[in-house]
Amino acid sequence: MEQPMLLMKNISKSFNGITVLDSVNFSVNKGEVHALMGGNGAGKSTLMKILTGVYTADEGEIFIEGKEVSIKNPDDARKNYISMIFQEFSLIPTLTVAQNIFLTRESKTSLGLLNDKECTAKTEQLLSELGVDIHPDDIVEHLGVGYWQMTEIAKALSQETKILIMDEPTSSLTNKETEVLFFFINQLKAKGYSIIYISHRMDEIFQICDRVTILRDGKYVTTENCKDTNLETVIQHIVGSDLNKAFEWKERSYSTDVPPVLEVKNLSSGTRVQNIDLKLFPGEIVGVAGLMGSGRSEMVRSIFGIDPKDSGDIIVDGKKRNIQNATDAVKAGLALIPEDRRMQGLVLDHSVKENIILPILSKVKKGLFLDENKADKMANELVQKLNIKTDDIFKTTKLLSGGNQQKIVLAKWLANDPAVLILDEPTIGVDIGAKTEIIDVVRELADSGKAILVISSELPELLALSDRVIIMHEGRIVKELKRREINSEEELEHAIQGY
Repeated sequence: MEQPMLLMKNISKSFNGITVLDSVNFSVNKGEVHALMGGNGAGKSTLMKILTGVYTADEGEIFIEGKEVSIKNPDDARKNYISMIFQEFSLIPTLTVAQNIFLTRESKTSLGLLNDKECTAKTEQLLSELGVDIHPDDIVEHLGVGYWQMTEIAKALSQETKILIMDEPTSSLTNKETEVLFFFINQLKAKGYSIIYISHRMDEIFQICDRVTILRDGKYVTTENCKDTNLETVIQHIVGSDLNKAFEWKERSYSTDVPPVLEVKNLSSGTRVQNIDLKLFPGEIVGVAGLMGSGRSEMVRSIFGIDPKDSGDIIVDGKKRNIQNATDAVKAGLALIPEDRRMQGLVLDHSVKENIILPILSKVKKGLFLDENKADKMANELVQKLNIKTDDIFKTTKLLSGGNQQKIVLAKWLANDPAVLILDEPTIGVDIGAKTEIIDVVRELADSGKAILVISSELPELLALSDRVIIMHEGRIVKELKRREINSEEELEHAIQGY
């Protein structure tokens, strides 16, 4: 049997006592496109971060072409011919293709000056070998997104790469650009490159990949030849059969015979949000499903005034609102819990209390100064209500767990008593206990009459929470399902993958 290009054996990793990878095995052959799949929290990203030297494994071994290697940092990964192309582009738009490819690795003249001619010549040779129709002197911002992706790949391959990791490479591409990328990947495969392909788009896996490895809850599940398996089997492996009882759906009662709390009409924003019509009733939880890049987050950012609208009306409690920014949204009675709580939802170096009262400073003032007693009382009430585990309200937020940080983000918006609560990936990166508590809190808020819009890539969570599910594709709402009509997670996954 042929020796694999890459072999990762019994890889384990824990953070703060929580195991995120448990004796995972993974291998990639020379000239193979190998899909790595699994739901959120399956361990895909952690495994790749270990391979690229971002994290160090607690246990396990890594072999490149049969030789055991030690990868402690990104430099070690590069020395072992491993490169990763991340979902977010790393290019500088105002530079040329050649300048981007050799950024920080430029050729120098004998006088120590940048040798642009040599960089251009090297880039021309590289692009020619790869069969990419781009000129080295093209300014990146003048190129289509598909050519940005090609430039990223050329940049990675300019560093003597043998193993190339692609993270959701088509999430920003059109169908035509995806076809070009697949042609390019097949060329790389023919040249002997080993490609690890991470994607939630299952149709792509069967188009471009040779094998697929599936992880679930930090454990290795299976490796299958793509030609020997099918969509149903892959979905079953990803989902598993042991769904936690905390995620069981409970049918709820609410009225649609009353005016909606939130109504969105013909909302468009750039190319990522197109002609959105949406109604949200008091006490209703509406789930938003879709593949990465489908426009879910962009839709709520536009509703909340973070991204500019090209057209459309937003009506809250029957009144048309001119929402141009987040301040307008808050005044209209909206609250948004963002996907990235650490960067967008919290001031990590501030205390629990300071984060909670941040949106309501005007409500806890006594004259020109803060009413400390009132602020303390409000913060303590919300800490108790949401079961935030902290020594006291004065503890620095960054010292708390991810689940408790997420509950602080919820607390600070609840202090403002919004009519509509928008949650973008509310349980991402938190443990199962915190997930269960957050789901219970969201249900209680809906029972109290709040209208709630939830975006989640975790289908068990979405199915546990939602009264109704809308499915997005390429910036549009393409399907709407009553929760009672969805019989299984596999059925929802099929609906998402069907576009």
